[in-house]
Amino acid sequence: MGLIHVTVTLRESKKTRKKYEADFLVDTGATDCFAPAKALRKAGIEPVGKMTYELADGSPVEYSFGLAVIEFMGEITAGRVIFGPENAEPLLGVTALESVGIVVDPANQKLKRLPAIPLK
Repeated sequence: MGLIHVTVTLRESKKTRKKYEADFLVDTGATDCFAPAKALRKAGIEPVGKMTYELADGSPVEYSFGLAVIEFMGEITAGRVIFGPENAEPLLGVTALESVGIVVDPANQKLKRLPAIPLK
């Protein structure tokens, strides 16, 4: 499957002017969003906790996470954002995608809006 990127804006709250906007890799293997820590702090997003995450190679690593408003494709949601290293490629995780009813269409390698968000 090819790579899908989407422009994402992260803010501390909807009322905040400060933001972090970048081209994020859509990663359905990642639960949470991931971005460089320095950029998140500059946008006013602060760590609220730590969690151990499993990297693609299977190794565990502890990262701080914060809470942010997440905007992409004309949609808005909120969720955890992991404070990654400065050279980290920003990732849009599956939780943010599913919370606004967007899924990856693997046949066309595009993002697709569901007609309705499942509540079951």
